[in-house]
Amino acid sequence: MALSFTLAAGWIPFVVVLVLTLLFSAIYIRYYMSKYDSELSTTLTAIFALTVTLLTSDLVPVDIFLVSFMKNQDGTFKDWAKDNSTRNSLEDSVLYAYYSVLSLCRAFVPTKSVPSSNSTEWIKIKGLFEGLASNGGEDALSFVICVFSLLGMLGLITYTAYGMSALPMELVAGRKSTKKERMAVQSNRSNVESHRETIRAKYGLSRSTSTRYQRRNAELEEQERQLARQERHLAASENSWCQKCLTLLRPFEIVLGVVCFLLALLVFISLLLTNIDKAMNSLGYKFGFALPHRHLPNPIDIVLVFCQKLFPLDYILMTGVTVYFVLCSMTGVCRIGIWFFWIRMYKVRPRRTMPQGLLMFCMILMFLVLAINVVIYELTPQYSSFGSQHYLVNTTGLGNSTVTSLEPCSTDASSENCTITRMALLLTRFFYKMWFFGAAYYVCTWAFLGTFLLGFVIVLCRGRRSAIQGEVDSDDFDESDDELLHA
Repeated sequence: MALSFTLAAGWIPFVVVLVLTLLFSAIYIRYYMSKYDSELSTTLTAIFALTVTLLTSDLVPVDIFLVSFMKNQDGTFKDWAKDNSTRNSLEDSVLYAYYSVLSLCRAFVPTKSVPSSNSTEWIKIKGLFEGLASNGGEDALSFVICVFSLLGMLGLITYTAYGMSALPMELVAGRKSTKKERMAVQSNRSNVESHRETIRAKYGLSRSTSTRYQRRNAELEEQERQLARQERHLAASENSWCQKCLTLLRPFEIVLGVVCFLLALLVFISLLLTNIDKAMNSLGYKFGFALPHRHLPNPIDIVLVFCQKLFPLDYILMTGVTVYFVLCSMTGVCRIGIWFFWIRMYKVRPRRTMPQGLLMFCMILMFLVLAINVVIYELTPQYSSFGSQHYLVNTTGLGNSTVTSLEPCSTDASSENCTITRMALLLTRFFYKMWFFGAAYYVCTWAFLGTFLLGFVIVLCRGRRSAIQGEVDSDDFDESDDELLHA
């Protein structure tokens, strides 16, 4: 009964998150999908890919909750969790879930003999994963995940770090006034028209200057067309009910921006302290900078371990931190765009993103979420590994007396005393086997912190966003405005 309650308490919130994630993915993809170049197959593929990607990060709070809920506050295992096989079976369910979202295609293409035909589909998948562990396939899968996570770290340095700087600052600063921006555009348009008249009066249709005149006149016509489109969008935005509602919600936007800024500051401080702690007290680069014991305080880690006494407060906070990383990643991709070195391939814009661009966006987000799981482990090493677990330690005191103390679980504890999360197990086990990845993640974390600070400088220099940012671009065609403005 207790085991069933634990499974329900851990997995029911995940099912709720799954439904909400599916709805969010559908709305998000439809919001950014181009109205003129969309296909049903591409839309469904993007929604499915985004949902699976987000669920990968949603498994982390479930993993942590299950290992923490096995123990009482006095360091002893609960009655239903005293059997080591029961604990392993419970945690293996999370491990199989990790493998399912990370190796979805591989799960349906087994290379070994399949279990009997009267078994359920879940048992078939379970048998496949057990086979991976027995034939070295698990190491191969871990290697692939680590390579993808390392690629994701490069995206994290670029997109997430900037998004984490841009999101709170943009919420606090808000957008430019629609009315003032429209008046400024009208003034610029009048100046362009006046400039065209001046050039026309100066050059006329003289043959000696006709080529130069035509080139300059074409540039001014394009600029005037762009300003006219901006003016139409600003006028429509100024009179829309949505804009008026956003004006009323402006105080809440500022509060949300302040909260995001404080969270970003906590993330920066926690990662900085963890990296400094690793530089001083880790096992070194040959062990992937593994840190058996924490020596410096980590604000987010301490808060999450403490809040686990008040379930589901820690579950909500951990999910919030994970969602915040994902939203910052999305913000970074939308603001920067999708590039191949110095070539800009796609822009992610509301109702104008090409299908190929959305698929590329989902693919980049997949790599980013894998890297986010690594950063979450770096951000909350104690909570992500053992949650709030403690264990009893017997020491010899004065007069050969035995003193029993309650200590937080760590890597020094045996599996009989503490249960490590499967996410931390996958990471740390492979760091020991191939230290390069742990060392690379450590260096990338320093780069992430540097880009985070640089992003704040860039956002401050850019100032407030346009009221119609992302709606008007030189690549658009005029006929698209009427449909979008009346959509």
